[in-house]
Amino acid sequence: MAGKMMRAVLYDSYGGGTAALKQVEVPVPSPSKGEVLVKVKATALNPFDWKIQKGALRPFMPKKFPFIPAIEIAGEVVEVGPGVENFKPGDKVIAGLDVGQTGGGLAEYCAAKADVTVLRPSEVSAAEGACLPAAGLTAHGALISAGFKFDGSGPQKNILVTAASGGVGHLAIQLAKLGNAHVTATCGARNLDLVRSLGADEVLDYKTPEGAALKSPSGKKYDVVIQCAPPIPWSVFEPNLSPTGKVIELSPGVSSMWTFAVKKLTLSKKKLVLFFASVKAENLVYLADLVKQGKLKVVIDCKHPLSDAGAAWTKCINGHATGKIVVEP
Repeated sequence: MAGKMMRAVLYDSYGGGTAALKQVEVPVPSPSKGEVLVKVKATALNPFDWKIQKGALRPFMPKKFPFIPAIEIAGEVVEVGPGVENFKPGDKVIAGLDVGQTGGGLAEYCAAKADVTVLRPSEVSAAEGACLPAAGLTAHGALISAGFKFDGSGPQKNILVTAASGGVGHLAIQLAKLGNAHVTATCGARNLDLVRSLGADEVLDYKTPEGAALKSPSGKKYDVVIQCAPPIPWSVFEPNLSPTGKVIELSPGVSSMWTFAVKKLTLSKKKLVLFFASVKAENLVYLADLVKQGKLKVVIDCKHPLSDAGAAWTKCINGHATGKIVVEP
């Protein structure tokens, strides 16, 4: 497809939010060794995307400007690069993209590494599939790090999922239930029924005194907390943890890193775990199969065309989306 142009959304410096996004035409990328070129059918946004734009990992990411954001896609293979033997043009796929490379998901085409690309079952829509590489694998990986076995064979754990109606949280609830957990979840009042329907045993409105204190209505102490919400002080978590309870922090900041170091140095049995997700093809296949079987429901807040990607970006920045935000070229 050398020489062909495509529509894309990009930004060329740090900051600026939605106003800094540009609708442009750029050359279609060519797949390098070990890559496939994908015609994008759906892209899902994550808070990570706008935080990178804001400069959260400056100067390490993006590696260069201009930068096309978004790292979760589903689409169709149109070309394979050298050394790729397990995909062919026409394959329907799900892929996680390298966030640091120019050429992300907010475009009509993108290049994806074949080793983090998997076939999409026909029973899984492109929009559903696009929600799995970052959000799904984050929820899955966080639970694995806490010792969960998803066949339900392990001992029952009491778990708290904060911001449970969000992109990662709503998937974490369902995966935790597969792992034989008793789940307490926090969310806003408008999503209490949804979170219950996804399997939460107890639900807290985070704006109430009980919700702000994270106290289980049944008085249970948490063995694991999947922390998806904005920063919460350790002093709020600690009295609600079991003697060996862990808080899995999905968006580590300066405060959480300091708490992690203190707990490590003092040999505390109550721990803060700093979690960084990675894309593994076998885990992505597992999640797609759960969606196929109806065991994992992907909640989509809204869909926007690529021409209106700014509205999706604004929604992501503002927070409070119920489930995932999807852009469809």
